[in-house]
Amino acid sequence: MKPEDLPLLLSRTMPYGKYKDRAIADLPGHYLAWFAREGFPPGEIGRLLELMHEIDHNGLRPLLDPLRKRNHLSRS
Repeated sequence: MKPEDLPLLLSRTMPYGKYKDRAIADLPGHYLAWFAREGFPPGEIGRLLELMHEIDHNGLRPLLDPLRKRNHLSRS
């Protein structure tokens, strides 16, 4: 994991599928687990999905809360 990947989890969205246009950080755990079983797509999206799966699987979603607050404040 690279520290610069964490903000990308909030800004990159799913480009296809049931959760198209939803931020990677907001994808449900069961969807991330499905990718873990079936295989992550290649490229940046796959790398971010894999990272989000690890974060979700290990109960670390609150790790993204400070970034969410910072993004919310910067949009205000």
